[in-house]
This record gives sequence, structure tokens and C-alpha cells, in this order.
Amino acid sequence: MTFTQWRDRFHGWRGHRPFAGGVLLVLGGAEILVTMKAPLPVILHVGMQGLAGYLLPTLMVLCGLLILFNPTQRLFYSIIAIMLSLGTWLTSNIGGFVIGLLMGAVGSCLAFGWVPDQEPRQSRRRQREQKQTERTERTERTERTERTVQTVHKGGHLPETGRPA
Repeated sequence: MTFTQWRDRFHGWRGHRPFAGGVLLVLGGAEILVTMKAPLPVILHVGMQGLAGYLLPTLMVLCGLLILFNPTQRLFYSIIAIMLSLGTWLTSNIGGFVIGLLMGAVGSCLAFGWVPDQEPRQSRRRQREQKQTERTERTERTERTERTVQTVHKGGHLPETGRPA
């Protein structure tokens, strides 16, 4: 498999799931886990530093992976993930020094708001070109109609009449 084939398959796979939300959620949970292992002078001793400090970010990573690989249940996973992200404020060094908490919250919101059946967005250039084409077609139809009306008013025959079907 060449790189371009792999890239095209990956873009197709990525387009059918809330990819950005899942990746942000995984990265946020990983960042919180990394800050839990920071040297002692860096760690802020706020909240419980026991099992919950490691459990919540691990579950955040798990929810992010589940969002990526099972997007049909994204609503449930994103609701659980936002609660886990907010819970890390108390249990895991102020949510990984706020960075992991924000990444997890934004990722879960993106996953919650993702709509699977939406048509792909078009660039503004393509939208303008499409509108211009529609205007041109409408103008041509209007001109043909006006020419036909003028021909009939002058007493002429319609261009389409008299031809076999």
C-alpha cells in the first residue's frame, strides 16, 4: 500500500468519527497522567493524591479511545469524559495544571457536538463558483424564454415546433 492510498483511507476513516474531540481527550488525559509523575517540587498537593488521581485521567484516555473507535456511543462517552475532566480539578494537580482539564473539556464538547450525517463543508471559493454557475444558468434560461416570447409575439413559429419527437 502506498502512502497516498494509506492517507486517503485514513482521511475516510477520520471523516466518519469525532476525530479531533477524541484526540484532544486522549491528549488531555495523558497530560494529566504525566503531571502526576512530575518531580515532587512541581506537584501541587491539592486534593486527593491517591487512586483517584490516576484513575480519572486513565478513564479520560479510555473515553477518548472509545470515542475514536466506537463513535456511535459518542454522546455517552463525551458526557462521562466531561465529568471526569472536571473531576481532575480536585484529584490531579488542578487538572494537570489546567491544561489537561481544558483539553479534556474541549475534546469532550467537540465529540458531543459532532454530527455524523452532515454534508462536508465546501470552501468559500467553491461556494462562489457554484453560485456564479447557477446565476449564469438562470440568466441563459431567462434569455431563451425572452427570445421565445418575442418570437411568438412577432408571429413567428416556436423553434421547437414542427420537429419529430
